[in-house]
Amino acid sequence: MAEDDEPETLERDPNTSDMFGAPAAPPPAPVEESAAYTVIARKYRPQTFDDLYGQEAMVRTLRNAFASGRIAHAFMLTGVRGVGKTTTARLLARALNYETDAIHEPTLDLTEEGRHCRSIIEGRHMDVLELDAASRTGVNDMRELLDGVRYAPVEARYKVYIIDEVHMLSTGAFNALLKTLEEPPPHAKFIFATTEIRKVPVTILSRCQRFDLRRVEPDVIVKNLDMIAGKEGAQVEPEGMLLIARAAEGSMRDAQSMLDQAIVQAEAGQMVTAASIRDMLGLADRAQTISLFEQVMRGQAGPAVETFRSLYNFGAEPGQVMLDLMDHTHGASVAKAIGPQALTLPKEQAARLAAVGAAVSAGNLSRIWQMLLKAHEEVRRAPDAAAACDMALIRLAYAADLPGPEEALKRLAAGDSMPSGPAPGGGGGGGGGGATASLGGGVTAQARVMAPPQEQADAVPTLNSFADVLNLIKAKRDIVLQLDVERFVRPISFRQGAIEYEPVPGGPNNLAQRLVTRLKEWTGQPWLIAARGGGGTESAWERQKREAQEVRAEIEADPFVLSVMQAFPGTEIVGVRNLPQPDIAPVIEGVEDDEDEE
Repeated sequence: MAEDDEPETLERDPNTSDMFGAPAAPPPAPVEESAAYTVIARKYRPQTFDDLYGQEAMVRTLRNAFASGRIAHAFMLTGVRGVGKTTTARLLARALNYETDAIHEPTLDLTEEGRHCRSIIEGRHMDVLELDAASRTGVNDMRELLDGVRYAPVEARYKVYIIDEVHMLSTGAFNALLKTLEEPPPHAKFIFATTEIRKVPVTILSRCQRFDLRRVEPDVIVKNLDMIAGKEGAQVEPEGMLLIARAAEGSMRDAQSMLDQAIVQAEAGQMVTAASIRDMLGLADRAQTISLFEQVMRGQAGPAVETFRSLYNFGAEPGQVMLDLMDHTHGASVAKAIGPQALTLPKEQAARLAAVGAAVSAGNLSRIWQMLLKAHEEVRRAPDAAAACDMALIRLAYAADLPGPEEALKRLAAGDSMPSGPAPGGGGGGGGGGATASLGGGVTAQARVMAPPQEQADAVPTLNSFADVLNLIKAKRDIVLQLDVERFVRPISFRQGAIEYEPVPGGPNNLAQRLVTRLKEWTGQPWLIAARGGGGTESAWERQKREAQEVRAEIEADPFVLSVMQAFPGTEIVGVRNLPQPDIAPVIEGVEDDEDEE
């Protein structure tokens, strides 16, 4: 029997060695460690107020209140899921009862673990009661809870009641809580947390100090995920981190849970790619959905349907594609109103959405948004979601190139006010045809109907570079637009139908829109023109100025000019002009000799 007991003694005592003098570490330790794995959302839960991401305003208010001794008796924490309501409540309970050998008062500086911190963190402190309102909704439950409020805490400074999802309490339970919440004993503190603040009675809210925890911004989430990935030894592509941050919708806990799932998408030591994260989240390729959005806004129904079917074959859900198009419409509208810097997207994607916003009026974007809302509902309810998405894309592409009601009225008014001169085809039908063509095919169609026969025969100009754009503006004699483009446009990139440029400070705000309108009128096709923050080459005016300075510097360095300026002190070069070369008359034999003799 003694021999049977000996292994048990060795196994229970980690400091005991076996008969060969080796430590008695149990072989199944790795299995125990794997079984005790803690998910990232719990493992990296904030332990101090400095660890709370995105809630700086709340922390600042609480820190000032604790420093001045103006600590409320009840706190109401509200916000969407995963922003840190329960974590903040536990940190507040620790701060209220914080005590060390040197600190004997409430404080938010939880730099070291106090006497009560460990038991509060583990949920076993008898003076800190954490309750779920969903399981204690009745009046009797609340009365039973409040019976203990009048008794002093056993060992801590305050008796703290943390009630999560407080909006789940019944009306009777809220009424039972009112009197105690209004005049609680000095040793009692209440901390409430809820995601449905509107369901909490105003009588309760008026007795609490309310903190609205904000959604965490994507860049803050990415920063936190990078820190966690580094500590976990995982490598994740930056674009994949951004996908997780956007999918989390402001919830730090959701983002950490997604990262936990994403890390296992690749083998140990390998990079977790953005493609694998996109597949994990069920998202379509964002760059491709932006291309789909551009095709829709250009009115290209066929290419748009083909792009969608390609995405659908790769597993993209039609409903998700509609949501992505809504997100792109929102992004283009925001970029139009504020600028591409307001979009939490890679620079190239933000520039593409900004280009759409610059090319399309705010009214059209608003109309597309409303149509997408209806299309998303149709796709969700349709028996064949892919077919419903095809029809929605065709409808959107047709509507994207139509003028809005205001623009249509302006064009009709402009057509009615045209002089009634002789028009091709004769009669009054010419004017009506011009107006109809204007609504269906844009301004260019109207110009062709009313233009002289010679202009109708002219081919539509082909623009292969930004220099061709400048030459077209000069040929059309739009002097104001020419001066603005030459002076305030620093080209970045040019491709057929799209221009990116860096605006020179001081330029007109509507330059991109004016250029879009003119190019569409002159070429008969839509253009996407976007202004970006930097990276552009010099403008035409800056190039002319630089070339003039180079010519002046070359002249000033010429030896003959230097000798003249030295011979005549005080001489300066006022300007440089290129004189036309004189025509040289042909030399006739015999004439030169006669002139010499004379």
